[in-house]
Amino acid sequence: MPGMAEKPPNDSNLYEAALNHLARYPSTEASIARLLTKRVQKWARLQASPDTTPDEAEAAAAKRAITTVIARLKAEGVLNDAAFALAREKRLRREGKSRLYAIAHLAAKGVAPSTAKTLLPEDPDRELAAACAYLRRRRAGPFGDAPEPKTLAALARTGFSQDIAERALRLDRDTAEELIRKMRE
Repeated sequence: MPGMAEKPPNDSNLYEAALNHLARYPSTEASIARLLTKRVQKWARLQASPDTTPDEAEAAAAKRAITTVIARLKAEGVLNDAAFALAREKRLRREGKSRLYAIAHLAAKGVAPSTAKTLLPEDPDRELAAACAYLRRRRAGPFGDAPEPKTLAALARTGFSQDIAERALRLDRDTAEELIRKMRE
């Protein structure tokens, strides 16, 4: 109920909320910060009523606690942007996504682009294997008979260079399958 005197979020309950979230979803520092900030804002909104306002000092303390909670989670090894980025990149490669797509995806999740670029170095062989995985999913190139111009355009939209796209389209099916198999090892 509005105006109800509820205790403000503190280190303890924000930490518990972060752990509950991390138990269900892999997350970055930025996503945990957003989650905890929303929790504090919700508390402040629930405290507000026409005749009262939330205590600004309590709200500020709750916001400072977010930084403390994130630092604690990082120190315990529970929250690690680099590990998140590597795991997510591996999944994206298997799905047939390019390095550029992976970097953009990670940036959207809150991983610093510089961190993502460092963790995901350019590797033409892995990029070619990812393009082959994409073609297999789309039943194109060596895996189907989709029109080449449309397939090239689709590969470009997914972030593959023209050179990689053309090389992937020219491969025979067995070679493409072998590249995908090696990528998954």
